[in-house]
Amino acid sequence: MPIRPATAADLPHLQDIERAAGEPFRALGMPEIADDDPPPLELLAEYQLACRAWVFADAQGLPAAYLIWQEVDGAAHIDQVSVHPRAARRGVGRALIDHLAKVAGPTGLTLTTFAEVPWNAPYYARLGFVTLPDTELTDGLREIVAEEAALGLDRWPRVCMRR
Repeated sequence: MPIRPATAADLPHLQDIERAAGEPFRALGMPEIADDDPPPLELLAEYQLACRAWVFADAQGLPAAYLIWQEVDGAAHIDQVSVHPRAARRGVGRALIDHLAKVAGPTGLTLTTFAEVPWNAPYYARLGFVTLPDTELTDGLREIVAEEAALGLDRWPRVCMRR
């Protein structure tokens, strides 16, 4: 699969992917998620410059999906993985996550996600992620959970997962 590092020219496309990938949340009664603004270009540029942003490119070389990550307590933490609906259900998200796993090595992967959204926690469980009980959260994961709660994301059940 054509996975490559994101370029500065890709960043506006990542915002478009995020908007399109958010639309299905509307049908689940989560319009606030569908209407949420994508990450600002400045933030995406930080990931891109740190070599922590990858894209899956379509036949024309344009991003159809992306993944951004950071290191959190020794693990590669997926901050966002989004697939444009035109590329969905083709293994693109899995390919991006597997790519990160190869780069990260044995440190493991973590993420936070919605527990009951079919393409969130149930999907990640199929990819080998397990839900972490609160007692197993690292300080960094607790900080991320608190930041997400401050944004109102805890209005819907959320979980931390590790692979």
